[in-house]
Amino acid sequence: MSTIIGLIVVFGSVLGGFAMSGGAFGILIQPNELIVIGGATVGTVVISAPGKVLSRVMAAFKKGFGSSAPVKQDYMDLLKLLYQILALIRREGVLALEPHVSDRNASSLFSSYPKVMHRHHAADFLVDGLKQLVDGCSAEELSLLFDAELETHHDEAHQPVGLIRTAGDALPGLGIVAAVLGIIITMGHLDGGPEVIGHHVAAALVGTFLGILLCYGMVAPIATSIEIQGNAESRFMLCIKEAVVAAARGVNPQIAIEFARRSIFSDERPTGPELEKAFAELKGK
Repeated sequence: MSTIIGLIVVFGSVLGGFAMSGGAFGILIQPNELIVIGGATVGTVVISAPGKVLSRVMAAFKKGFGSSAPVKQDYMDLLKLLYQILALIRREGVLALEPHVSDRNASSLFSSYPKVMHRHHAADFLVDGLKQLVDGCSAEELSLLFDAELETHHDEAHQPVGLIRTAGDALPGLGIVAAVLGIIITMGHLDGGPEVIGHHVAAALVGTFLGILLCYGMVAPIATSIEIQGNAESRFMLCIKEAVVAAARGVNPQIAIEFARRSIFSDERPTGPELEKAFAELKGK
């Protein structure tokens, strides 16, 4: 929603200022310029994104119009889930996790936190890590496995962002291409008088205008939004890693959760008293 609001503000401000200066909106409606710029941009993305990369770019661009970054309540749910998992390990041993990780959908533990499990990357990250713990993986090995997964997730999330940014950077140049084509057309109408020539020149300049506006007012901010959301998802997964690895080292559940809590940004981090109250409620169930 914030992306759509931002785009409305950007285009509203530009067009509003144009109207206040006495500009006529009719001259800005140039479908041919938009086809040249938009079609060429899509073509550059297709060229740059072989195989499954194109589907990742499309999925990432769609993600840019939403908001999947975890908020404070998401972290609270995650920490409560982690606390219950670690308390179960402390109480009954790591093998008590086996029925939960072998079929997460049937697990009463995981099903109690649907918002956490809805984050498929994070859910896989957690369950796969717990499976390794059940299979006897050491804390050091588990930490290395988590780091490898985090690095892979980071690269996978940033690959489409880089391609979208590249396409955005090409937009001003493609706008110039559309403008040059417009000037070529204008040169064929030099006998049409000042009014005809002026109209064709204005139409040609619309191409440059659209290229610059779409680059800096739309594509670049959307790419930044996608990147920030990807980083937020990685932070969510890092929180999981800190708690599970600490528990694998033998740290008691509350201290392990504190390791996880400290990895959360301050404005999204549940406070100590909030966690104590949440854990007390869990114990009372």
